Amino acid sequence: MRKYIFHSIYIACFLLSGCQSMEQLSIDYLVPADVNFPQELRRVAVVNNMPQRPDSTKIVHTQKEAAEEFNEILYTASYYGNSTLATEALAESLADQNYFDEVVICDSALRANDVLPQAKILSETHINHLTQSLDVDFIISLEDVRLDTERKVAYMPEWGVFYGTVDVKAYPTIKIYLPSRTVPMVTVNGCDSIFWEKAGNTKNYVFSHLIPEKEMINQASQFAGTIPIKHLLPYWKTARRYYFTGGSVNMRDAAIYAREKNWSEAIALWKQQYNTRKNKQKMYAAYNLALGYEMQDDIATACEWAQKAQEAACIVDGIDPNQPTRVNALDVPNYVMTTLYLNELREREEGRARLNAQMQRFNNDF
Repeated sequence: MRKYIFHSIYIACFLLSGCQSMEQLSIDYLVPADVNFPQELRRVAVVNNMPQRPDSTKIVHTQKEAAEEFNEILYTASYYGNSTLATEALAESLADQNYFDEVVICDSALRANDVLPQAKILSETHINHLTQSLDVDFIISLEDVRLDTERKVAYMPEWGVFYGTVDVKAYPTIKIYLPSRTVPMVTVNGCDSIFWEKAGNTKNYVFSHLIPEKEMINQASQFAGTIPIKHLLPYWKTARRYYFTGGSVNMRDAAIYAREKNWSEAIALWKQQYNTRKNKQKMYAAYNLALGYEMQDDIATACEWAQKAQEAACIVDGIDPNQPTRVNALDVPNYVMTTLYLNELREREEGRARLNAQMQRFNNDF
């Protein structure tokens, strides 16, 4: 999310610096996972290997309450998550993706009989027993869930109300175990945030009506179970894209084709623009051509045109990319804009081989 906010800021600055018009659209594309599963791994069991602790076990907490009536209350605490709920959410999220042939959840907590709660990896004997008894190819084990929380109530003078939030950062840890291996195949440490809010006329009302501690832990634990999915499986990503629409008849006509998703006709007009114009108009056409080829899923060609747009932007902004100087990025909006897009396209291109390998189990080249 931060990347796209950053990108949008520079697009806005670019628009304010000139009179060129742009339009926005969205694109959905598959992103490769961090983990590559061999095709023969098709049946998976999800198990709970977290040490068993009492519900709502608090690790540490601090509280700060301001003396002034209109200042804030701040309460922070860290908890161990609910391992049962997190494991169920992890298994359900895996099953919903239909990536593996079968997802099995082991109902029993593997660490229920531990005398002392402490982290332990599963032994080779235990893994072999689980895979055989559950009739699966490998094991995904939930090892830990930590929750860092912050409750805050502050007066918002512009609204005339007290506004309260509960922010939770969830940190799940999972391990992937294969039969006949003495160590885990890989460990995944995830992190993501979830929040709740409440507004009211008094500080005490808002604080007392924020989500209760137990419900917060339960919901955050379920959320934590879904976090590792984007590390384990390819996932769809929605990105913002922009294209230039003014400056000539060709650009205006091409924009009509772009709105109709007739990319071949739009590309033909943008190429005419690129071959007959200079400086900014040439840069705009190259940038649009990169988008056109990306929308046709030709990422390699899109990268080539984005690089041409970047080279034209260097001329427009009067910079030498081989001899960087300390300049304000807002002074070179064309170079920043084209570079951001080029980097996103290169990231897509670099991940394509990994994505194709991960999707081979469906015999479909993405």
